[in-house]
Amino acid sequence: MSETARPLERLGFLTIGLFDGADPGPGHENTLRTIELGEQLGFDSAWLRHRHLQYGISSPVAVLAAASQRTRRIEFGTAVTPLGWENPLRLAEDLATVDLLSGGRLNPGVSVGPPRNLDEVREALCPGTDEDFGDERLSRLLRLVAGERASTFSGTEGFEVYSERVEPHSPGLRSRMWYGAASLGSARRAGELGMNLLTSSVVRAEGNERTGFAAIQRAQIDEFRQSHPQGRVSQGLVVVPTDSATPQQRAKYEAYAAERTPRTEKPQGPAGMLFARDIVGPSEWIAEQLHAHEAYRAVTEVVFALPFSFEPQDYVQILTDMATRLGPALGWSPTVDAV
Repeated sequence: MSETARPLERLGFLTIGLFDGADPGPGHENTLRTIELGEQLGFDSAWLRHRHLQYGISSPVAVLAAASQRTRRIEFGTAVTPLGWENPLRLAEDLATVDLLSGGRLNPGVSVGPPRNLDEVREALCPGTDEDFGDERLSRLLRLVAGERASTFSGTEGFEVYSERVEPHSPGLRSRMWYGAASLGSARRAGELGMNLLTSSVVRAEGNERTGFAAIQRAQIDEFRQSHPQGRVSQGLVVVPTDSATPQQRAKYEAYAAERTPRTEKPQGPAGMLFARDIVGPSEWIAEQLHAHEAYRAVTEVVFALPFSFEPQDYVQILTDMATRLGPALGWSPTVDAV
């Protein structure tokens, strides 16, 4: 392709927020400190993954509520909240509450589909019910976030006053809803619903694996924009700059990427999921790789994922290099009022 990448306008990062199951408090505190560091470095956004029955953040909205009181500028996101685990009305209440607490900085990313290992968790999650885990649940959440009717009753009952919509209501939140898409169909659906599009380091090959990951991801972005030309698109990849890393850190990062490389060579599992290669190296070299990446050339904002299993000091080095070396190499500038 003859096109060239435009200067990067928005730089974000994504973390899973690992913790020790025997002592989970310090891990959650480290996640909050990582978000604070992101703001200090001038990042535009910090995103949390959503993990259930694992040793990663299970309640990003609660953690982001805490982060909202320890920061003043950086935006927050979830990437993504699987709606199969949620009640749309309750989630709409929580999202609006955190959005208001943060001053309108929340970007909820969601996905649809049945929960992973549903048979094993059904009795705890939805006993005795026949749940719909598809698009209807997403549509319901969007309507409730937008302030549409949630109850047939409003007014006063005794001393209690009731609203017919979800309260609190945050007027701008609906425009900041994101959809985590992995296929052409889900990218199209995101556009049709007027949402923003989150791409990630895994896509459905859908028989196109020979074209390569970048081409598949680019096709999804193009499909989304056909339905929603003004919608925002954020590209997600695992990117690890090594400029200021110690030799030991570089060796660890390279070993991490090498261990994960075999899964990028062909589609994985029944769904045919194709993974992107992790990009590890000096910032100038990473910038060259991204400028040659077909999907990257179609976006002006990114959310780079931090590897899951590293130490807090590794994240400090990686985020610092992202903000001070890789970002500028991509044409990005930290927010002016960053401290």
